[in-house]
Amino acid sequence: MPSTALDPVGVAGRRAAWDTVMTGFVPGLPALERVIGTVTEGLHGGPPTRVLDLGGGPGLLAERMAARWPGARVGLVDIDPVLLALARTALPGAVDVIDADLTAPAWTAAAGGGYDLVTAVMTVHYLDPAPIRTLYRAIRRVLAPGGLLVVADLMPDDHAPTVMRALDPVPGEATAELAWTQWWGELTAAAEFAPLLAARSEVFRDRPTAEFAGGPAWHAQAARAAGFAESGLLWRDGRHAALACRRT
Repeated sequence: MPSTALDPVGVAGRRAAWDTVMTGFVPGLPALERVIGTVTEGLHGGPPTRVLDLGGGPGLLAERMAARWPGARVGLVDIDPVLLALARTALPGAVDVIDADLTAPAWTAAAGGGYDLVTAVMTVHYLDPAPIRTLYRAIRRVLAPGGLLVVADLMPDDHAPTVMRALDPVPGEATAELAWTQWWGELTAAAEFAPLLAARSEVFRDRPTAEFAGGPAWHAQAARAAGFAESGLLWRDGRHAALACRRT
């Protein structure tokens, strides 16, 4: 990844804008984060010791988990050079920022193991079904015994198709799409991001987004096939849902 010094003040503003955009797409994200914290502490009888956020982007969820659990070692994995640079600039020392490809086996070696909690929020829809199944098997290997995986994404309920269609699009989704386009457009206009954007184009040149939207039943089956002892719905907000998968 290019070595680019970014203005910390500007980075803070861009990360805050990113947070707003993502909440526009999934208004229930703050509630999901509270649920993740509550169930993790309930399962472990207190704070976790090691936490990993997959597809963690600019590190907002990782930062909030580090603040909630100051004694925990928190890490994030991503492949986007722009988002990794934002995370590294904003979170020096607070979060382990790992540049790794979740579709390549080497990411587990880079991340290490023994995690009490692994999260993947708005991450797996970028992948096709086969890589998701492979990813679940890899996540199980990096979890400690009793560890928890929380996968949150677009997961419409296949048993309620009419209801799901009534919830599509999410109110405010068009505004969020416009804000997303504007966020990236502003980066394009900033000279300091030019090397990072060039590197990003190279990374994603042959990586079309799958936009996979399997329902909770599909993800639960995939998690059980990967060896998770428990797998079930943890949270829902419209067409978005989160699955909790526990390793024995």
